[in-house]
Amino acid sequence: MAIALDPYRGQDVVVLALPRGGVPVAAEVASHLGAPLDLLLVRKIGVPWYPELAMGAVIDGSQPMVVRNEETIRFSGISEAEFDAICQRQLAEIERRRQLYFADRPCEEISGRIAIIVDDGIATGATVRAAIAGLRARKPAKIVVAVPVAPPNAVAELQKEADEVVSLLQPRMFGAIGYFYRDFEQLTDDDVTRLLSGHLL
Repeated sequence: MAIALDPYRGQDVVVLALPRGGVPVAAEVASHLGAPLDLLLVRKIGVPWYPELAMGAVIDGSQPMVVRNEETIRFSGISEAEFDAICQRQLAEIERRRQLYFADRPCEEISGRIAIIVDDGIATGATVRAAIAGLRARKPAKIVVAVPVAPPNAVAELQKEADEVVSLLQPRMFGAIGYFYRDFEQLTDDDVTRLLSGHLL
């Protein structure tokens, strides 16, 4: 993944991981580019009986940004009250992680810089869409989305919202992100803190 982003070496870049899964990928990218690593705290709003299926996502900020997947909400028969309740739970988890990972450390300045959003893969794209929407408010010079794997339709949709999308694999038969990894062990909060410690200022 890191080598595919070689054109950004030597430029004013901030690498932004989507935790938890995106952190080890982003750490490699940041090391390769010699760039600082920070986090975008985004949470998927999953369908109650199938949490991996995103009906939206929410990103932290002074005014949290919510992205809705109206087709999934409609297909699943989710009411506004159900959606809002799950959204509030995810906001609480974002706050917990912000305190745990950052404590009193300031976030990297984004304005005028190239922001590279990194995740371990994209399924529906709802989480990354929320990240892009929230990031735009911080006025980066350019937003790049970089992932090892994503289905072609998700890449096409994200290309409408990001300035550039880099995806190494774009399989038409997708399934789940974990199918494309030999080791897809879920990271703990301690793993994230350890990976960040060598990069955050």
